[in-house]
Amino acid sequence: MRTTTIGDVKVLLPDLEPDDLDTTTDLADGLTEALVNSAPWRGSHLEDVSIRSSMITGADLSESTWEAGSLYGCEITRTDFSGATLTGITIERCAITGSRFTGTRLTDVRLKDVLFDGCRFDYATLQRVAAAGSVAFTDCTLTNGAWSSCRLQRIALRSCDLSALELESCHLDNADLRGSRLHGLKTPLDNLRGVTLGEDQLPDLTQLTVAALDLTVRNE
Repeated sequence: MRTTTIGDVKVLLPDLEPDDLDTTTDLADGLTEALVNSAPWRGSHLEDVSIRSSMITGADLSESTWEAGSLYGCEITRTDFSGATLTGITIERCAITGSRFTGTRLTDVRLKDVLFDGCRFDYATLQRVAAAGSVAFTDCTLTNGAWSSCRLQRIALRSCDLSALELESCHLDNADLRGSRLHGLKTPLDNLRGVTLGEDQLPDLTQLTVAALDLTVRNE
């Protein structure tokens, strides 16, 4: 069993050996114990497809649609999900590294034991995304995104860029935001109730408070 700890969040990760996997690029009926390199899957339409215990590197899933199904026990590296629509899928025990979710729409997605490391979620839309277990984002770009009605309690958002990210009716109770850039974050203060911050983030939090309460600050 392989794990990683991000702040107070312990994430259970897949433990795969490439030699134990079968090389393929055929996604039609899902994948199990597959080794995939540079697969051209742009614009794919997937329904109730499951990918399990697989390593995927450099695949192109941009502009694809994926409804229902699951991603379980996978390592995904440098894969392009930009402009994709993911609806009603479950992502569990996965490590997703250096991948692109620019403009991606995630709706009714369930996350459990998932690590996003060095990924881009700029201009991404998350709606009713829920953390059912440990979830961590590290060194990710989340700028100009829009998250609404998400339940992401106790997740880690460490060393991420949250500039111009909009949060609406999101629950981030006990989330760890230390090291993340908050300047320009757009959110009601209630969405940040119970989060953990570092002292160096307090000036940004002050600016958020001034904006949220429409305060006027004047020098004497």
